[in-house]
Amino acid sequence: MLFSKPNIDLCVVGLGNPGKKYERTRHNVGFVLVDEIARELGVSVSRLKHQGTCGQGLVDGKKVLFVKPQTFMNRSGLCVHEVASYYRLPPERVLVICDDVSLDVGRMRIRRKGSHGGHNGLRDIALSLDSENYPRIKIGVGKKPHPDYDLADWVLGALSPKEWETVRDLAGPCLDTLRLLLEDDLNEAMNRYN
Repeated sequence: MLFSKPNIDLCVVGLGNPGKKYERTRHNVGFVLVDEIARELGVSVSRLKHQGTCGQGLVDGKKVLFVKPQTFMNRSGLCVHEVASYYRLPPERVLVICDDVSLDVGRMRIRRKGSHGGHNGLRDIALSLDSENYPRIKIGVGKKPHPDYDLADWVLGALSPKEWETVRDLAGPCLDTLRLLLEDDLNEAMNRYN
């Protein structure tokens, strides 16, 4: 008897670094927002699979897989490649949520595709999928306080409790974007939130 692979309509990947020491860092806004969206939908993102923690739920009758890669930011593509291969997902059905140092805290920017813009997690995903044609939601974590400030130190630094509140408030717009992507209407999401 042949078993078909489970059908997934969309994979939502939140980028971050695993472990307690990274929990409150700017780089982990993707993890936090995936957890917030999943919680809103009654989904737990805790099953270890494909080098990440995963959880599956229904959004408007469609199957959505939520993933937090556990391979560390710079190797996010390892997990994303495994998921996309296993579920036979084209890049256009992999939505990535990540931090962006060019946006103020609490701002978001939705893109259908594009370059990595210096973000190592996005770079690794593009290499692993052999494509830059995957949608992404970039979440503002603020610019470096000074041009000479080390970028790694900045993204691995902590957001304040008030800044985290602002970031968590974006869970609603991220869920709305996810729903619009499921309806093949990402342009509407970009019009609303960019």
